[in-house]
Amino acid sequence: MQHPWATMLIVSRLNVGPAMLRYVDATIGCLREAGFSYPMADHAWNAIDSHTYGFTLQKLNFPLEPREYAQAARAFLPRIPQSEYHVEFGLDLILDGLEQLRSRGAAGT
Repeated sequence: MQHPWATMLIVSRLNVGPAMLRYVDATIGCLREAGFSYPMADHAWNAIDSHTYGFTLQKLNFPLEPREYAQAARAFLPRIPQSEYHVEFGLDLILDGLEQLRSRGAAGT
């Protein structure tokens, strides 16, 4: 958030220079060392990357205030054809993580 111009610059063009390749290589390496297969490390990297950029772009540009989200979701979600948009991996990853946090909270940890 300290550099609001940076995310748009990164996501608005192909950024495959040496610095980006080192970043991807290091991140995939960390995921592999943590026990992820190459395909799962790729999925995880994309989920993390999408979350980071998406969060930043939304924080900077989203046209609604947080208090307006639920009403907007009720209006727009029925318009999205589920058969055409596959967001299950990232969504399941987030929801499973939230479930783990919720379970830990319920257990008092």
